[in-house]
Amino acid sequence: MTIRNLEYAVGPKSVAVFGASVRDGSVGRVVFDNIVNGGFEGEIWPVNPKYSQVAGRPCYAKAADLPGIPDLGVIVTPPETVPGIVRELGEKGTRAAVVITAGLTRENGLRQAMLDAAKPTLLRIIGPNTLGLMIPPVKLNAGFAHMAARPGNIALLSQSGAIATSLIDWAADNNVGFSQIVSLGDMADVDVGDCLDMLAGDGRTRAIVMYLETITNPRKFMSAARAAARIKPVIAIKSGRHEQSAKAAATHTGALSGADRVIEAALLRAGILRVKGLAELFDAAETTARFAPLERARVGIVTNGGGAGVLAVDQLIDCKGELAAFSPGTVARLDAVLPPTWSHANPADIIGDAPPERYKAAVEAVAADPGTDVVLVMNCPTGLGSPLAAARAVAELTREGKIRQKPVLTCWLGEHTARDGRRILQDAGVASFETPADASTAISYLSDWSRAQRSLMRTPSSRSEDTISDREAVLAIFRQVAAEGRRMLTEPEAKAVISAYGIPVPETVVVKTADEAEKAAGRLLKGAQQVVVKLLSKAISHKSDIGGVVLNLATAAAVGEAARSIEARVRKQAPQATIEGYAVQPMIARKQAQELILGVGHDPIFGPAILFGAGGVAVEVMDDTAMALPPLDDVLAGDLIEQTRIGRLLAGFRDRKPADRGAIVTALNGVSQMIVDFPCVVSLDINPLLADADGVIALDARIEIEPERVEEQGPNPALAIRPYPSGWEREFSADGGHYHIRPIKPADIALYPQFLASISPDDLRLRFLSPRKHFPDQMLKRLTQLDYDRDMAFVALEASSGALAGVSRLSCNPDRTVAEYALLVRTDLQGHGLGWELLSQIVDYAKADGIGRIEGMVLSENTRMLAMCREFGFSIAHHPSQSGLSLATLDIG
Repeated sequence: MTIRNLEYAVGPKSVAVFGASVRDGSVGRVVFDNIVNGGFEGEIWPVNPKYSQVAGRPCYAKAADLPGIPDLGVIVTPPETVPGIVRELGEKGTRAAVVITAGLTRENGLRQAMLDAAKPTLLRIIGPNTLGLMIPPVKLNAGFAHMAARPGNIALLSQSGAIATSLIDWAADNNVGFSQIVSLGDMADVDVGDCLDMLAGDGRTRAIVMYLETITNPRKFMSAARAAARIKPVIAIKSGRHEQSAKAAATHTGALSGADRVIEAALLRAGILRVKGLAELFDAAETTARFAPLERARVGIVTNGGGAGVLAVDQLIDCKGELAAFSPGTVARLDAVLPPTWSHANPADIIGDAPPERYKAAVEAVAADPGTDVVLVMNCPTGLGSPLAAARAVAELTREGKIRQKPVLTCWLGEHTARDGRRILQDAGVASFETPADASTAISYLSDWSRAQRSLMRTPSSRSEDTISDREAVLAIFRQVAAEGRRMLTEPEAKAVISAYGIPVPETVVVKTADEAEKAAGRLLKGAQQVVVKLLSKAISHKSDIGGVVLNLATAAAVGEAARSIEARVRKQAPQATIEGYAVQPMIARKQAQELILGVGHDPIFGPAILFGAGGVAVEVMDDTAMALPPLDDVLAGDLIEQTRIGRLLAGFRDRKPADRGAIVTALNGVSQMIVDFPCVVSLDINPLLADADGVIALDARIEIEPERVEEQGPNPALAIRPYPSGWEREFSADGGHYHIRPIKPADIALYPQFLASISPDDLRLRFLSPRKHFPDQMLKRLTQLDYDRDMAFVALEASSGALAGVSRLSCNPDRTVAEYALLVRTDLQGHGLGWELLSQIVDYAKADGIGRIEGMVLSENTRMLAMCREFGFSIAHHPSQSGLSLATLDIG
């Protein structure tokens, strides 16, 4: 249900506490006292049949006895009583509850009984087994934390009550305040995705920090996270980074794709900045909320202590940061204002006796450097210079924490005077840190966040025009495997499948006997210097483990002998295995090629995930792999390559030419497309995939399928990110014009400048409800790079030129009950029926997607749009809260 009725939880005007108590040390006593002592200004009603009064307030026996309808119920009663209380609250009219009580589990049936009791009235439940809920701006402390949090603009979501209390305690010592703190507990109803949706639209929340242990409803989480991260920074810490899977896997990918790698990929794709430590949550929140993400974060450092500067550089490099190279002009400018003994390089060591004037001149020079994106200013306490005076000098240079629009971060080392210096800087809006490591790590957040934002803004197609695929040929192979009751494809079958998706493979001859292998080798050796023979056995997945692969065979006789020796090893080591035959293929010799692995695994939370990295027989030992969530495109595939160490080797080194990056990207896209097309694919290995300057070739492949799912059609419903809806394309002709209507794609951003230039200022005003001349690049990205689970846009393209002729748009609320529409047709093409077709397309899509109602805000003077809406069947009314606007509504459920 996402955000429905959650407004009653985060902005209540009245609270009823079930289980309120006068007994010292009881949870009911602590919770009730926290609400009262916290200063909540609404009605507070204790409910407990044991008492007539609690803390001097009338106490009620049950919900029906309350003098009013509580906006929020807080339940601290025995587990078996909770379902009944929830039912009573719903019948009373309450729409949100925090269930602090533990012990409502699936096993004892109480969890489901509670949910069943809430369902008829759509009462929302936070918990059970939760620390509670804090909304500091309204002085609500509805939980049993040891202290109240101060108001601020950071929202905290925590799946651990203990972590939440620890962070509240830490924040108090570090002057950090909160807009909301939600301890999620067991998440029987309200989960992380619901809270992210709620916080995305919360004006009091500038940044969201999360402590995660698991994720429920991954597609909802991804959609909510992507929506929130487009608006404000979202930072997360996820526990269990080093958890290893002990379950045996049929493919290398299964062994390598531990849950944390997939979590990393999911958070990156959602635009979330991941940090490792609890304290880093708030440093990251402060840094990202203060500054925009940076494509590059080249750091210029000014320090009065050389050692501190070196420490900062060490940490910066550890965080994959970048030290700026000062231009000759910057060095000359620093020469003019610094003593001759200054470092003459970055970091700029301005010497321990630096007065405030020297600090000011050096910082100004470094901030003006064209190759510097971020300025880090450091101060070490000495007997020759005042940390307070230096802090004042830096603070005077900054405006909103920036100099020349470049972020400024500071590090005043030490205690006593350094603490006062940090306070001066913080009061001036300058980010200040205690150690070089903290400051350098904070800088890395800006570039890491930029990487996450780039990944967030990509929305690949589920049917990329440049992806080669022969779906029917692959379906025929899968059907044959399923008909034989098998899950694992043979190597020739697996190679045929990946070849159908554009991944080159060597010619392979399948034979049944050693004699036939010898004959096949004789033919192949006419065009190749050597061949390889491989075992074919449906019972043996990893052939090399039992010597089932023999390389570098130069004669047909050697091939026959190798096949017979393979048979002997199988009979000895795996006597139960049936030998179906042998695969003979040319020996591919590419001396300068890198061995890669491409794989597909299935994560229990996020579903299909793609693996890429260093391959070969030592793939697990090398452990140089990264994961990504499908679907991919060229940019996302390139990002995946760059996350690995071998990605740098592929760029070329010494006498090795760069590998054909385009061919690797095409292979990744082919694997991605296969996952989208076939929900039956459980796992896949291509190992090794040789890559060099001449392209790629797959020497081995394994594929495991779910036979019962072979006939299921794509796009794969298990994908955590909804792919491009390729089935919604059609042609349209009117008044001699021919158009292609399809869902919008990220690449359509290139069509927008000409499209917008062809629309009159008045039409733009009618569409955007106010005059608009400038469309920033970030805005165009948001218009063209959608999360298709929440938003949809259709473009009409002129068949002759491919130019953008019109756009219709649909934006769904998180509950998927109502969607807002918008429509814009090029001025010169209006009046020819194109607007009607685009409106019809989004209405048809909304019906198919289960959306109940479409609404549109239209300027009352936009009579042509209102007339079309009436003709289409929309109801038109004056907007209830905004004069000059009409509300067009169409019920389609």
